[in-house]
Amino acid sequence: MSTRQDKMEAFGRLLDIMDDLREKCPWDKKQTLESLKNLTIEETYELAEAITQGDLNGIKEELGDLLLHMIFYSKIGEEKSAFDIADVLHQQCEKLINRHPHIYGDVKVQDEEEVKRNWEKLKLKEGKTSVLQGVPSGLPALIKAYRIQDKAGQVNFQWDTTEQVWEKVNEEINELQEAGRESGSKSHQEEEFGDVLFALVNLSRYLEIDPEMALERTNQKFIQRFRFIEAEALKQKKNLHDM
Repeated sequence: MSTRQDKMEAFGRLLDIMDDLREKCPWDKKQTLESLKNLTIEETYELAEAITQGDLNGIKEELGDLLLHMIFYSKIGEEKSAFDIADVLHQQCEKLINRHPHIYGDVKVQDEEEVKRNWEKLKLKEGKTSVLQGVPSGLPALIKAYRIQDKAGQVNFQWDTTEQVWEKVNEEINELQEAGRESGSKSHQEEEFGDVLFALVNLSRYLEIDPEMALERTNQKFIQRFRFIEAEALKQKKNLHDM
């Protein structure tokens, strides 16, 4: 594995390349904070896919792409005389130190749950007005639901037992079925369907399951099975529409 010096040199090399690209490459010179945003989101999803597939080489490549984006944003910030990569790193270091008083202070914790509860208290002391303030509005709905409920749980706004969560899931499913039988209103059914999904995401927390990962695995399982059926139909010279 690389030494600490190797790592520092590699980081410096990437900074030098970024300087060259920003000065000499027509495409890189044209980029802005706004133009990079969607590309960064795309790279993040590519990293998530590599993690889901357990592709370590893919993870390494996608981490490099994301790191380049972080340096790219910092370079633009430097050009605007707003911040540079050193400012970004030092601010992150200070945040980590402040939020880990059990490492850099005299606070004692029993387990990871107590660490997470302390985080939320510290964030409120930093000026945040709500424990939900740190959940980005642009997150995909499934991930957002998980993060909302996880953060609410840090201040004990949650059910006491898994059985209670199951009861809530069944209650919401019954309400969805009732909405379909009674009103026929699509907006009402949509609301109840959302409640079912929200309750299921909450259940995933109690079962210690990542709902995004679980759904993606099911997506991949369906894709594999459907492609098998397509291949078999082709072998038999049949059309799926007629089967």
